[in-house]
Amino acid sequence: MRKFNTTIHIFNEGVATNLHINATDLRCRDLLNQTGPMTAGQLAKLTNLTTGAITGVIDRLERAELVERMQDPNDRRCVIIQPLTHRNSEVIQLFKPLRDSLSQLFKKYSEEELNLILDILVQLNLLFSTETMNFTSTE
Repeated sequence: MRKFNTTIHIFNEGVATNLHINATDLRCRDLLNQTGPMTAGQLAKLTNLTTGAITGVIDRLERAELVERMQDPNDRRCVIIQPLTHRNSEVIQLFKPLRDSLSQLFKKYSEEELNLILDILVQLNLLFSTETMNFTSTE
């Protein structure tokens, strides 16, 4: 698991470099794409980054035209971070070789085996989310 995590991290560093951001920025942008717009404070809490660090992340993502800051209509003191989509095709192209390789890899497995792999991945996501909450709730 540690080797797999490190390999993914190194891959994401390469993708991020092509977008002129870093891997943390890429992860934050991916979270915004998964969850939708949120405040900087919410993103900081979700990622376990400080508000100062999140400000730097948002600045870099905004310069890379991957997000934009929008005034929160419900609270003038807050800013909503909105993922932008006009560069999505560029990001998708960066992941295309991996997507194609994964498609070839998955062809080796039966539907039953793929269902098992999917279940393991879903359970790992839940497990890591729970463990992360346990870790961050001690502060």
